Amino acid sequence: MRLALISLSGAGARLARILGERLPGAEIFLHEAVAPEEGGKRFRRVLDLVAEIFDQTEGVVFIGPCGVAVRAVAPHVKSKLTDPPVVVVDAGGRYAISLLSGHEGGANDLAVTVGNILGAEPIVTTTTETMKTIIVGVGCRRGCAAATIVEAVTLALQEAGVELGQVRYIASADVKAGERGLIQASRDLGVPLRIIASDEIRASSRAFERSAFVEEKVKLPAVAEPAALLAGRRTLLILPKIIHKGVTVAMARENCL
Repeated sequence: MRLALISLSGAGARLARILGERLPGAEIFLHEAVAPEEGGKRFRRVLDLVAEIFDQTEGVVFIGPCGVAVRAVAPHVKSKLTDPPVVVVDAGGRYAISLLSGHEGGANDLAVTVGNILGAEPIVTTTTETMKTIIVGVGCRRGCAAATIVEAVTLALQEAGVELGQVRYIASADVKAGERGLIQASRDLGVPLRIIASDEIRASSRAFERSAFVEEKVKLPAVAEPAALLAGRRTLLILPKIIHKGVTVAMARENCL
């Protein structure tokens, strides 16, 4: 089983269905109290379900309270090198929390993936990741090659005097979520791709440069600068947008306490 999506509620079932449509190989497990029309495989006790599937799955997404997830997986935890990644999503779809096997097991990446699909904020507490404070916002034309995006990001990092190892996210708008070049560039750079909802960009009161061209093309006031600002907490723009071969790059820094 590639991924188990587990929910105890009807609200969570709807989120599980959204995730199931976007995550190949995922199986949905719903508590027997959830309405039958929600589908999915049924279980009576989540402790029994997790005991049955924990060693058979490549990852688990709980949609519900963290406490339930902790109690369910605790008896089966062995090693961060072998345990499947576990992510918890609240029933409102606000947060995607990397709970277990964050770095080595892939839960950090899974939290970002789930967050991108649901428009939720990924919560990653791994020290090596949270100490990274730079977010690189990227906008690109349709069909832009990964190599061109990597080149533009590299030039922006050089201009800002920032090392790639300091970068927490590559960020862009949801209208660019399917761009293969952007996805591959994120992989080539070794930095997670964070997707920001268009509605969040439109509603933002943050100060960034508007673009009539971007507004005409994708119905957004801008992409790179707001994506960089909105993908983190307490952010400050440290590199206003630059354009290189049709790729727009901006950079923000998170101010950690």
